[in-house]
Amino acid sequence: MLTGLIIGIIAWLILRAVITGFFVVEQNERAVKTSFGRAQRLGNATTAHDPELVHLLSEDERDRYDFPLLKVIMPGGPYFKFPWQKVHKVSVATNLLSIAFDPEDRQANQYNSVLSAVTKDQLNISLKGQLRYAVSERNIYAFLFGIRNPIAHVMGYFISILRERIANFEAPKKANANASPVQSSLNDAYGISINDLRKNLGELNQHMEEECKSSAARYGIELDAALITDIEPPVEVESALAAINTAHNQVSSEISLAQALADQRIVQSKKAVEIETFKAKAEVQMLSQLSDQLREIKKGDKNTLTAYLRNVRLALLSKAKRIILEAKK
Repeated sequence: MLTGLIIGIIAWLILRAVITGFFVVEQNERAVKTSFGRAQRLGNATTAHDPELVHLLSEDERDRYDFPLLKVIMPGGPYFKFPWQKVHKVSVATNLLSIAFDPEDRQANQYNSVLSAVTKDQLNISLKGQLRYAVSERNIYAFLFGIRNPIAHVMGYFISILRERIANFEAPKKANANASPVQSSLNDAYGISINDLRKNLGELNQHMEEECKSSAARYGIELDAALITDIEPPVEVESALAAINTAHNQVSSEISLAQALADQRIVQSKKAVEIETFKAKAEVQMLSQLSDQLREIKKGDKNTLTAYLRNVRLALLSKAKRIILEAKK
């Protein structure tokens, strides 16, 4: 009886190990096996030995975020595990989240739809956008075992960088040699932060992507792209901001028209000067040719010069409408 019970238990354990011991890894998944809770590692290698990860961290962060490199099971199968082993699977597909997403509080940020931030001129604005992320295969230990809730850490890290950037954002000044002093003064006085942010959304998104590259080494999550799509001011100041923008556009339009008219008159003046210059040069050239001709005539017979002068006088007299002769006393 006891022997049969022992044989039955052994058979059940073997059958259970066989049935539950095989597993497969899907195409968009990666897996890691643990034995008695310890993940299978690549010897003593850590993220400090991975050049693609270590360069993302500063010197003081490299010791803090030094995680072991694990043996990653690639898609395929079936694979086998022993009863004392456990398989941890993660999806490496790219996911899309709202920048206002809070995994620990579904009601935060207006039900994870709008993120608030404060600009440098103390304007409380609302932000909308998306964030793409994927689990880093090179640092899968940080995602599975290093942090309890890596998505919450990444979102907090992203939001803190975004709010800091918005609070100190200044639009890059573009030098314009053709801008008038009035236009330059108007542009300097028009430093409303929300307008600067709207005009430089591309620069803001690029800054966020650069600053968040270290998330792969910190939390095992690669931030693929940050796309802020909408920035809105508070309702109570929206009408005032619209009036300021309208006034600025009108003043800019008037300045541009005045500058265009002034440029047109300058061009016309330059053309008039060129025309008069060409006329003067033509007169000088004609007189120079006449001087040369008279000099050649003078070298010849004196009667030739006298005849030439008489012919010139006759030509002038034929064109004259009135002739005044001085009476001989």
